[in-house]
Amino acid sequence: MVFPGEMGAARSADVVELLGRVPVFSTLEQGDLERIAEMALPRRFEPGQAVFREGDQSDTCYVVREGHARAVRSHGDGRTITLATFGPGDIFGELAMFEDERRSATVEAIEPTSVIGVLGPDMRRLMSEHPQIAARLVIALGRRLRDSNERLSRQSFQTVQSRVAVVLSQLVEQEIADGKPAAEVLVTATQADLAQLAGSSRESASRFLAVLERAGVISQGRGRLVVHDPQALEQYVF
Repeated sequence: MVFPGEMGAARSADVVELLGRVPVFSTLEQGDLERIAEMALPRRFEPGQAVFREGDQSDTCYVVREGHARAVRSHGDGRTITLATFGPGDIFGELAMFEDERRSATVEAIEPTSVIGVLGPDMRRLMSEHPQIAARLVIALGRRLRDSNERLSRQSFQTVQSRVAVVLSQLVEQEIADGKPAAEVLVTATQADLAQLAGSSRESASRFLAVLERAGVISQGRGRLVVHDPQALEQYVF
């Protein structure tokens, strides 16, 4: 027989394990993660439902537990650009831990998605009580910023073909990390999403995806993109 207190402890342990996989929290100690887990609030979103919208007040950061979400940004001419996708273990809205700024993008669920949320005021109070947590988070965020700058620098010298192959490889790695088989990987992104993530036009990305399809590396259907041979993508990255 499992008692309610034991069930709560099991859930808390699951949250601590999840937080430990988040790069931003990689420098934190077990006790730090347990303190954050105590404040975490579970939430669930259906496909197409917004977690928050561009311009909203930023009062919560989120870690994906199950499912996938994407960050999108709208332009005045009506276009929508996908900035990033998030899967289990990914964090978004993390600046809410430090300040109450307006959201710079909309994040919406791609599929049924469960997350844990940590309120910014709660996190700031925790950091004031335990300054070492703030110091460790700053170090981790600095590493993340450096990695992002290096990635942008590499992309500026890559061809469209190489950028799309890299983005596709990253999405495949994310699916495999989520427990999917390492072959016949279904990628939860549209052609438009891939183009936007790679910083290319949809037409250019579509032409390269057609090359991959003729080579048997991927297959495409309505709303589906399956990667049959993930390792073959490496030959297109240079």
